[in-house]
Amino acid sequence: MSDDETAARQGRRARIAAFVGTAVEWYDFYIFGTAAAIAFGPVFFPTFDTSTALLASFATFWAGFLARPIGGIVFGHLGDRLGRKNTLVATLLIMGVATFAIGVLPGYATIGVAAPILLVLLRALQGFAVGGEWGGAVLLATESGASGRPLRGGMFVQQGSPAGNILATLVMALVAALPGDAFATWGWRIPFLLSALLVVIGLVTRLKLEESREFTQRVEQAPPVKLPIAELLAHHWRRVVAAVFASALGIGMAYFLSTFMLAYATSQLGVSRQVMLNLLLANAVLQFLWQPVATRLAERLGAARFMVGTLAATAALAVPMFLLAGTGKPALILLGIGLSTIAGTGYYAVLAGFLAQAFPVGVRYTGISFAYQLCSTVIGGTTPLLAQLFLGLGGGHWAGVAVFYLVLIGVTAAGVTVLSALVRRSATPTVTASV
Repeated sequence: MSDDETAARQGRRARIAAFVGTAVEWYDFYIFGTAAAIAFGPVFFPTFDTSTALLASFATFWAGFLARPIGGIVFGHLGDRLGRKNTLVATLLIMGVATFAIGVLPGYATIGVAAPILLVLLRALQGFAVGGEWGGAVLLATESGASGRPLRGGMFVQQGSPAGNILATLVMALVAALPGDAFATWGWRIPFLLSALLVVIGLVTRLKLEESREFTQRVEQAPPVKLPIAELLAHHWRRVVAAVFASALGIGMAYFLSTFMLAYATSQLGVSRQVMLNLLLANAVLQFLWQPVATRLAERLGAARFMVGTLAATAALAVPMFLLAGTGKPALILLGIGLSTIAGTGYYAVLAGFLAQAFPVGVRYTGISFAYQLCSTVIGGTTPLLAQLFLGLGGGHWAGVAVFYLVLIGVTAAGVTVLSALVRRSATPTVTASV
């Protein structure tokens, strides 16, 4: 077998493994968000009224995001010094253990205040694992195999998000069909327990992989950086800041649609839990089908130009999305979030490959992990919480939430533009070709 054929085979296996593992991780993460919106309140916060319990559930949801930058630094350090493959096996194991433990965690009625405390700790452990997962999966997919198509390699990782969302929403929709008491008592636990099987599948695919070619070549040329985070902040801090802003909508949008919209529609608009979960499932399928097409378009037009264009389209569709969702009619809700998804996930599909090429190989794992996960803490974890607060301040009207969403889009477009300019200024061929 020729070197090119070997590289192509390695690249295919790496992309598949990155997709499968990331889909499992996002399944675990999404079922927590869904459960926070429709189940955790009465189980872990029964002494609060409905609105306060929902806010407490979303605050617990944020705990996972607080731990993500820590995971990004720790696993980024290990990944830049020891390699991508073994680090990704560790993140998948940690995520699986934490998710399964949530599924067997007793509620407030059984162990009192220890229940929400343990829930927060397990959620933080989930966040710690995801903090190292995304960046490593992106590099495994973009650094393996033949070079020249980082956007397409990164897209496989981004496909893990809708795939995990589809699986999580499908399983949650099935258990949500249980009678109210059964779902609240034990039904919501089933998706968490099923994660054990998915983790085994993810581990099998990752243990068979080879280390990424670019990392191997980098180690052959020079010893690993002793302290990647220090090197990163000393010499590449401007790129880190720009990457944080460039990631804003990519992180916020998913939870805005899958978590906030679910709570808003079921609590404010009177849409049944089952119907809304089915709508979100259809929307996740749409995202999964659209992202590969969007990536091919970005390869033709240029990543930064395509991303800014799709962000502009997302902004233009923001108010129509809320108007359609506010009708409370399932078909119009799906139309609203579907149009917004087509626009916004075009940008999201390209984001991973765009960020991966913005940092040198020696600090790349730390660079994309720290920037992306810092953004997840500041923006992703607060999105459903702030959206719920703006909704309450507006007396249940969506206007304040729409303004918040538009600001998020504007910040993201600015970050993409600045990061693209910084990378082009470096005149690094492997970077400028894709950015």
